[in-house]
Amino acid sequence: MTAPIPVRCIGRPLAGGLVVPWVSLIHNGHAVFGSLDADRARRAFLQRLCQICSQPLQERFFVIVRPADQQQGYSPEPALHPECQPYTAANCPMLNGTATHYRTRPVLASHPAGRPCTDPSCPCPELTPDEGHAARSGSPADRYEAWMIHTRNYRLVFPPDQPELPSGIGLDVPVLRQRVLRTATLTPEQQHLMDLWHALMNGS
Repeated sequence: MTAPIPVRCIGRPLAGGLVVPWVSLIHNGHAVFGSLDADRARRAFLQRLCQICSQPLQERFFVIVRPADQQQGYSPEPALHPECQPYTAANCPMLNGTATHYRTRPVLASHPAGRPCTDPSCPCPELTPDEGHAARSGSPADRYEAWMIHTRNYRLVFPPDQPELPSGIGLDVPVLRQRVLRTATLTPEQQHLMDLWHALMNGS
């Protein structure tokens, strides 16, 4: 699925015809979609920048939210402009439903093409996925929603032991609009129960 490139993103680098988000990790000159550059993500949080185009947020913004994010009370990724969010939702495999499972191997520790990194000066082999990525590795994809929030309610959440490093954008605020981007991928057991339910309802 494709969508027109937002005007805000004209001029940004492309990879495979897609806009490279400003917060994306660049490894050996290649954009690693789905992995964040920690420094740029921190700057986006603190300076209220869009994670896609890097321009300042204005009156309203979107955050991407999973059920786990609702439970912990914050969205762990920087915000998006209302113009940049639909483009991202249409082209990101996890958000548009193309990807049914999370990656089983940390992208940060490998070459973008999937080969081990052979650059001895590259710090990537020392990097490991955070607890959230490790817990999701190989699991069925979650439900994803986009929540629109007014910038006057922009709140950052910080871990107690690292008050200078934002964990994410707080969700315990008024939400102007919610959009379901994708539903969760069913496990084989859940799919079996769903098939039985449909068969029962259809009289099969």
